[in-house]
Amino acid sequence: MAQPSATSLNEAIAQVAADVDALFDELLAVPDDPRQRLFEAMRHAAIGGGKRLRPLLVVASASIFNVARSYAVRAGTAVEAIHVYSLVHDDLPCMDDDDMRRGKPTVHKAFDEATAVLAGDSLHALAFEILADPATHPDPFTRGEMIATLATASGPDGMAGGQMMDLEAEKSNFDLPTVTRLQALKTGALIAASVEIGAILGHVAPEGRTHLRGYARDIGLAFQIVDDIMDVEGDEALAGKALGKDADAGKATFVSLMGLDRAKQQAEMLVEQAISHLASYGHEADLLRAIARYVLERDR
Repeated sequence: MAQPSATSLNEAIAQVAADVDALFDELLAVPDDPRQRLFEAMRHAAIGGGKRLRPLLVVASASIFNVARSYAVRAGTAVEAIHVYSLVHDDLPCMDDDDMRRGKPTVHKAFDEATAVLAGDSLHALAFEILADPATHPDPFTRGEMIATLATASGPDGMAGGQMMDLEAEKSNFDLPTVTRLQALKTGALIAASVEIGAILGHVAPEGRTHLRGYARDIGLAFQIVDDIMDVEGDEALAGKALGKDADAGKATFVSLMGLDRAKQQAEMLVEQAISHLASYGHEADLLRAIARYVLERDR
């Protein structure tokens, strides 16, 4: 079966990035009042840079079911707003204390800590404003299911729970199953929600999403393993952030627990397994297949 070329995948990535930036630009117009600094901080965090993997997954998943692209872009931007808020807060001195993100100063460095907290809070709220808007989908039940899916993926049973486990990892000796669970929540939950939301937009019943959930689970885990590999042998200039911090903090990672070679083999296996979950789909799922390979081959 023919697969999308690197050029077509790059075009899809660039188009989604442009669409997401344009929507953030529209939604985050800076007001002429004392909230100006808050909006500028939100724009600093949200516009420009980043892989936009999550909105790309929403668009790719929704396209299988012939969903209007405008709906998928709006829903994908909502997921990206949650992702960006998490990065703003994760970079704070009380969390990972990072100075650079996406090749530019983190929000608390470019502005201040209080503004960064409020910018993250506001991006979190913006995500659900977008999903609740009829412009994202005319059916209120579809909007409600997307809201519930993203809320679960963002909270203690998803990303925030994984972040708490990550903080605990600095003072605990986690084994491989625990690290796998940590990353399934911290990184995998939003990736899974992205694929799921595309299917929700397509009115696919929950029992019809099994293959897509398997795909999302496997690429989410592969994504984090590759992140851990890049933390060891990546290029900070390409990554746009500091590397090697997990090792310095003594955290258990896939690389520290499995070794570099085995971690690379595991990531490759997961990507092939993810692609196998799409066997029941034809060319309409080629972009999802290409994204899986991109997860393995990316350098940032």
